[in-house]
This record gives sequence, C-alpha cells and structure tokens, in this order.
Amino acid sequence: MDISVIIVSWNVSQYLERCLESLATAPARRSVEIIVVDNASSDGSAEMVKSHFPNVKLIRSDKNLGFAGANNVAIRQSHGRYVSLVNPDVEVLPGCMDALADFLDQNPTVGNVGPRVLNPDLTMQSTCRRFPTLWNNFCMATGLATAFKNSQLFAGEHMFYFHHDRTLPVDVLVGCLWMMRREALESVGVLDEDFFMYGEDLDWCWRSWKTGWKVVFFPGAEAVHHRGGSSTAQPIRCAVAQQKSILHYWSKHQSTGATLGIRIISVCHHVLRYMFGMVSAFLCASKSAQNNLRMQASKACLQTLLSSSLPHKA
Repeated sequence: MDISVIIVSWNVSQYLERCLESLATAPARRSVEIIVVDNASSDGSAEMVKSHFPNVKLIRSDKNLGFAGANNVAIRQSHGRYVSLVNPDVEVLPGCMDALADFLDQNPTVGNVGPRVLNPDLTMQSTCRRFPTLWNNFCMATGLATAFKNSQLFAGEHMFYFHHDRTLPVDVLVGCLWMMRREALESVGVLDEDFFMYGEDLDWCWRSWKTGWKVVFFPGAEAVHHRGGSSTAQPIRCAVAQQKSILHYWSKHQSTGATLGIRIISVCHHVLRYMFGMVSAFLCASKSAQNNLRMQASKACLQTLLSSSLPHKA
C-alpha cells in the first residue's frame, strides 16, 4: 500500500461527503486506502460513509476521542508507506496525493510534506508557521502582527510574509492536510493525545525536527480548505480547547519561566479582546452578537488561564 488517507470526522457530514467525493472523483494513480474515524457523530456521518462510500474503511468510535486520539487509532490500523492526515473540511484537488508522494520519494530526509492550501474562493491560505516564541506571541497579542503582516520581525507565528510560491522547509505546517513518511512516524511517534483538539500539529512538527526529520511546504500539490467544520458550531468550547493546547505545548517543551511568560501574554491578549469587544458593541450595535461571542470566548479563556495551575518541571 502506497498511501493511507486518514480522515477524522465529528458532526460534519456535508463537509466529509465532499472530501470523500474529491478523493473518489480524481483518484490517485498509486494504491490508496481511505480510513474514516467517526468520533461519535450524531448527524448521520457514519451512515453516510457506509452507504455512499462502501470502499472506505469506517471506524466508529462510541465516544469523542479527540482529533489526535482518533487519528492514532487509524494510524495504527493503516498500511501505507505514507500516511496522509486530511481534515474533513478539505477538498483534495486532482493529483495532490500523487504529487506529495512523489515528493517524499525524491526527498528521503523529509518526514512530513504539505501542499499549497486554497480558500474556497481560490485565494491563498497561509499554512506555514514558525515555532511560537514569547516575542512572536507578544506581537500577535498586541496587534503588531496584524499591523505588519509582511514583516518577518512582527509577523507572529503565521508566515503571512511568505507567498507560498516555492518549496520551503518550515517549522510548522498547519495540519489540515499532511503526508508523513511511515519511518518518520515510527521514530517521532504518533500524535500526542493530551492535545484533544488543536496544537497536535505544532507538537508533532517540533518533535519531527528534533528527531532529524524535515517538515516541508510543497506548492506542487494543492487542496481547498473550507475552514470551520465542527469548530464553528461551538466557538467558545473550541477557543478554550485552543487555549489549553497552547499551555500544554509550552509546559511540555519550554521552561517554567517561558510558560509563565506565555500565560501572562495570553491573559493580556484576552483582556484587550474583551475590552475591544465592549467598545465595539457600544459603537456598533449591528455587530453586538459577534462582539458578544468574542467577549464570551475571551472570558472563558481568561477563566482557564487564571484557574489552571502552572505545571512543575522535572
């Protein structure tokens, strides 16, 4: 088996169907197995896969294992030389899988490669990031990254200054569509299941580089990412999950002092967002619902930041 395509789904039946259709409409020339892990969906996702895509291997979980946990279940049951993790809100464009596999064939030191990712209107989506530092998180929290998107100094973690027009080794690839070498998975390890949702891509890329495997952006393959999927249905829950993942990453890979620093920066960020939401709601009543949601998310994240204890380092 050349490629194992793994898709983890939770209550995104329409997105999942389009994703699977994109893989079936223009199949790869290589041997491919497709594995869908349904994380206890209640919207008929599993039934849709079973009835419309009988050649897809369906794994039905009786509980939500999280993104990392569900992917690991499928990874352990997969057989491909290359393992491609694909979000259910992605449409894989023709030739994408073959191009990524060809690239790995030709570059044996690369452990993970990702394609150029487009928005639904075919504009570019930024998927390349730098490892987080106190400085680039300060830039994001204070708005410097937004004001100076094209500056490498102030851009934050997101590489908005990179035009995604050439092959480039990068610190982190956003995990909406990856293709990993089996040997890299074996040496780096599977996804960290302590990242229930968000952050597992950052953590795996960090471990990949530390283990000696390169992470590379390759524009010779393309996909469309609709963004959102299940996360848009529960924005406050997802914001809190993302905040917890940030804290877990820093406590896992950085010093106690640095972890305290990121906590302080995050508190300041959410305080500013909350205050901005209040001012915006006062000045523009038509956006009150959007501002209220932003304020609720920041309040929930602040509660998480202030209530969780600082982990002890060994």
